[in-house]
Amino acid sequence: MQKVIILLHLGKHKLTENLNYIVMNREFDIIIWGASGFTGRLVAEYLFKKYNSDSLKWAIAGRDESKLILVRENFLDNSIPIIIADSFDEKSLNDMTKRSSVICSTVGPYSKYGSLLVKSCVKSKTHYCDLAGEAQWIRKMIDLYHDEAKNNEVKIVNSCGYDSIPSDLGIYFIHKSLSKKNLKVSMRVSGAKGGLSGGTYASMQNIMEEASNNREVRKSLSNPYGLNPSGEQSGPDKRDLTSVVYDNNIKSWIAPFIMAGINTRIVRRSNALSNYKYGKDFKYDEAIMTGNGFKGKLRGTLISIPLIFLAAKPGSLFNKIFNFFTPNPGEGPNKKERENGYFNSKFFVFQEDSNTSIFKVTGDRDPGYGSTSKMLAESAVCLAKDDLKKTYGVLTPSYAMGDNILERLESNAGLSFKKIK
Repeated sequence: MQKVIILLHLGKHKLTENLNYIVMNREFDIIIWGASGFTGRLVAEYLFKKYNSDSLKWAIAGRDESKLILVRENFLDNSIPIIIADSFDEKSLNDMTKRSSVICSTVGPYSKYGSLLVKSCVKSKTHYCDLAGEAQWIRKMIDLYHDEAKNNEVKIVNSCGYDSIPSDLGIYFIHKSLSKKNLKVSMRVSGAKGGLSGGTYASMQNIMEEASNNREVRKSLSNPYGLNPSGEQSGPDKRDLTSVVYDNNIKSWIAPFIMAGINTRIVRRSNALSNYKYGKDFKYDEAIMTGNGFKGKLRGTLISIPLIFLAAKPGSLFNKIFNFFTPNPGEGPNKKERENGYFNSKFFVFQEDSNTSIFKVTGDRDPGYGSTSKMLAESAVCLAKDDLKKTYGVLTPSYAMGDNILERLESNAGLSFKKIK
C-alpha cells in the first residue's frame, strides 16, 4: 500500500514537471492580444524597446492582419511574428493560446470580448494577464474557471494596470513594511495627470448597461466583498464613497474615485486568497483628495460631475451627452501627454496605537496609458520568466506575483513605493 502511495505521489510530481516543461518550452513566451489597439500597441512598443532580444520570444495578435502589419511597420520591425485569431472563434483562440506561455490581453470591454479567451487559456494551460476593471466579469470568470485553473496550474491575473496594481501592490508593500494585521487604510489620490481613456469609458459604460439589465450584476457590484471566494463575502467595509465629504482623519475634502469600485475589491480578494494575512478586520477605502476650504469642496464637486453622466441610464439624454464628449475606444492621449503625465496616491494607515503612517505610490507616466502599458507588460514578463510561488486560479496581481512584480515595477516600469511618515 505504501509503495502505491509513493508511486502516485511521484507520478503527481512527474505530471507537474511535464506540465511546467510544456509551458516553458512553447513557441512564444508572450503573445500580446489586441496589439493593433491603442493600449496593445503601447505594450508592444514597450516590449520591443525593453526586451527585444533572444531572451524573450513574443508575438502580436489580433483579428485584423492589415492593422497588425501597420503596427509592426510603424513601431516594431519585421522580426515580430503576427498571429490572427478572433474573440468569438474558439478554435482560433485555442490555436493561439497553445503556442504561448502567457497571453497578455488588451481587448476590452472584457465582458464582451474576453470570456472565450480566458476559457482557452485555462484549457491550454497558458497563463494570462489583462487590464480588466469590470468587477462583474471578473466575478463570472472566478465562478466559471477558478477551480479548473487551479487544477491545471494556470494563473489568470486580472487588473494589471492602473486598476488595480497601485492599490493592490501598495497594500502588499504596506503589509510587508509594517507586518501588522487589521489595519485601517485609506488611499487618497493626491495628484494625477493624463488624457482620457476611451477604452476605460467603454468598459464602464458596459458595466452600467449590464447592471441596468441584470439584478444579479447589480447585487454583485454593490457588495464590497463581491470578488471574495463564495461564503467569504462579508466584512467591516461599507460601499464606496458616492458623494463629496470632509475627511476629518486627513483634514481634507474627498470625492468619489472612479476606480475605487474595482481597486477595493481586488485588494479584498488578495486578502482572502492569502488566508487573510491582512486580517479579517482589515479596512480599506479609496477617494480623491481635493483640499481644504471652499475651494477643496468645489474641486470635489466638479470632479464628481462626470460620475453623474456615467451613471446615467444607457440611451438617456445624459448618457448621450457624456458619450459625445468622451473619446472612442482605441483613442487616447498623444505621446507628449503620456510622457508628461503622472499619478500620486497616498495611503494613510491608521493603527491601533493611534499612530498614523503614510505611504506613497507614484508613477512617472499618465495613469491610463503610459503607466498602465508598462505595468501590464511587466506583469506578462513576470508570468513568463520569473520563478513565482505556486499559486493558481483566477488571481490578483499581488497574490499571483508578489515580490517579483513589485521589484519589476520599481526597476523597470517607473513606479515607486515608499513610506513617507
